[in-house]
Amino acid sequence: MRLYSLRFGCVLAFACFASITWIKSIPSDGGSTVMPEMQTLYQRLLLAEELGGQVSRDLSSLLEELRNTSKAANISHPISATATTSSSIPTETIRQKTDHSGQQAFLQPNIYLYMPHLRQHPDSLLPNVVLGQGRRGVSLVLGIPTVKREKQSYLVSTLRSLLYSLTTMQQQDLLIIVFVAETDSNYVGSVAESIRKKWRTKQNLDFSFLMLYAQDKGTYYVQLEDDVVAKAGYFNAMKTFANQQQQWLYLEFSQLGFIGKMFQSRDLPMIAEFFLMFHRDKPIDWLLDHILWVKVCNPEKDAKDCDKQKAQLRHRYKPSLFQHVGLHSSLPGKLQQLKDKDFGQQSLFEAHNNPAAELSSSLKHYQQHSLERAYRGQDFFWALTPSQGDYILFNFTQPIHISRYLFRSGNIESSGDKFTNTTVEVLPSNASARDRLVTGSSSSYKASDKHFITIGAFENGVAEGEIKEVLQPISALRLLVHSDADVWALLSEILIAV
Repeated sequence: MRLYSLRFGCVLAFACFASITWIKSIPSDGGSTVMPEMQTLYQRLLLAEELGGQVSRDLSSLLEELRNTSKAANISHPISATATTSSSIPTETIRQKTDHSGQQAFLQPNIYLYMPHLRQHPDSLLPNVVLGQGRRGVSLVLGIPTVKREKQSYLVSTLRSLLYSLTTMQQQDLLIIVFVAETDSNYVGSVAESIRKKWRTKQNLDFSFLMLYAQDKGTYYVQLEDDVVAKAGYFNAMKTFANQQQQWLYLEFSQLGFIGKMFQSRDLPMIAEFFLMFHRDKPIDWLLDHILWVKVCNPEKDAKDCDKQKAQLRHRYKPSLFQHVGLHSSLPGKLQQLKDKDFGQQSLFEAHNNPAAELSSSLKHYQQHSLERAYRGQDFFWALTPSQGDYILFNFTQPIHISRYLFRSGNIESSGDKFTNTTVEVLPSNASARDRLVTGSSSSYKASDKHFITIGAFENGVAEGEIKEVLQPISALRLLVHSDADVWALLSEILIAV
């Protein structure tokens, strides 16, 4: 509207300029045909012409300035073609303390409307410490706020649970943001204590801050807490379910509070601003329900109609993919015995139909968790601490063609019990071909003892790969430990595909 007024003013200025130019073009005979009144009018018009030109120049300068401002705004705040009008709220860029800090600037809603005291402390909206690789463009962003707990911290267990069973491709398409919601920089650096007060209000602010930081990182954002475990396969399950939905504000992957709620990143500014508006009034899961009420409920209709309308923007996935495991709350002296009944039993191993083989191992298994039961898909293999030279041997009754293999160590409850510095080796049945493969400077295969050839190794607790045709058929497959371990070893998945 302002631009329209300015343009109209420019048109008027141009009209005045044209009129004055026309009047100036009237010939003058030196005074006999022009009366004194006309001479005076002529002088005034000359002055008006000069003023009109100045106004025209000022308006042109102002228009150019507005155009530049508009271009800069479009660059700083691009609007997605798929963005909804509900997310187009006033925003401003909060810049880092120094241009060379390498820290990220991210978009904020107009937070000063709700907390005006922050105008005196603009640096309070910036992370004191940012550690990461600045990744963006992933499908799934998981946000985890954490604080110092008086009794026990569950953060490491939570992260292990989330990373367990993820493939390399899934890890590359996932971003986990851990927000240490404390003011003590010494604690943030070493993750040590500055006890949280006014937990409900601060929790609302923590979630809002984390959402704003994560909004440009990926397609979907999932809110978690620092004391949960994830069900195996959660990554693909969440992406598939989200892509199947047509219209939604958030998806629920747990029925507990704010755990496991997924949002589209484009909606995060609107949601965060709503939380900021009422952060002192109610817990965040209540506020989330109020957003739905504001968006779709008609005050002239009954609660049944309201619930029906809200259900169209909120969809629940079953069974739940996240379970609350923390017992000690971040609030001193409080116990949290919340459990999601829809989570069900967590699978501790993955069963496969493996080819017939004679099994042997130098490792001593714990209780009933034997290698034989794990190979048949009845249990997981759990062994006491491995030492250098320990092995697991699969000796096939007759040579077979193996297309691929997968060995996964650790499970959701014992995620730290993994094989390290352990190789995967095969024994080709063709002795002459075996010798040719490991001799010569150009050979890509490394010989091991007893005529075995090394084809892979455990990385982050997992060994997987394909076996090339030149090695086929295979008489035996072996896992060989090359150094003493500090923890027990657990095989939760054994796959030998033929």
